Amino acid sequence: MPSPTPPLDPSPIWIGSLFSGYGGLDLAVEHATGGETVWFSELNQPVARVLAHHWRDAPNLGDITTVNWHDVTPVDVLCGGFPCQDVSTVGKQAGLAPGTCSGLWSHVAEVIDVLQPQQVVIDNVRGLLSACAIRSQMQGVTDDERNRATRSHATPGDLEPAAWGLGDDAARPLRAQSAVLGDLADRRYDTRWIGLPASTLGAPRHRYRIFILATRRTTVPDTASVGLLPRRRSRGSGESAARDKRPCRFK
Repeated sequence: MPSPTPPLDPSPIWIGSLFSGYGGLDLAVEHATGGETVWFSELNQPVARVLAHHWRDAPNLGDITTVNWHDVTPVDVLCGGFPCQDVSTVGKQAGLAPGTCSGLWSHVAEVIDVLQPQQVVIDNVRGLLSACAIRSQMQGVTDDERNRATRSHATPGDLEPAAWGLGDDAARPLRAQSAVLGDLADRRYDTRWIGLPASTLGAPRHRYRIFILATRRTTVPDTASVGLLPRRRSRGSGESAARDKRPCRFK
């Protein structure tokens, strides 16, 4: 007896594309999700003509900085490779900073804020791992106050000191990928990332790329179940066993 034909999916997966280029990442996301790209945001006109040829029904919204994202159709998956010129090891190396091409990541974060896609797929160069990042300018705060260690690096501030903790050294620069992952975490997205050379898939070149997959959390974690305090309490005397002799809470 033949298997019954499965019903049509009443909720197709819609994909939105930022910094689309010729649409390579979009094709991969469509293949992986079975979804359909319903709009693009691409500024380069010759490239936009390629997109218009292959995705005839998907409008190109144009410059990401001029779009009113509150008027844009929400999507299930948002994908894009924001500009790499300032984080690439062969580029300007200005970092992920306001006013740079790579600093357009802040507009991607804004799109995520507005559209709240279920998943976000980011593609960028290997330099994302090593390039520095600079915090966005906060009103009433000078550059020196914003970046206490140097004017070229963003550094964590006002943290409880812990010599063995990641990021607690005030002179340690914030890296571009850390800034991206942190922005996604702030927006309640759990992330996984991987670095892959194109040669892994049979291409005749190395071309190492970073891929980030972020999935939106739909529930609030139960902090009590993992022993986290819901609010601050007195720090106490500070006396405790040596750090390397403390029992491990999680096995």
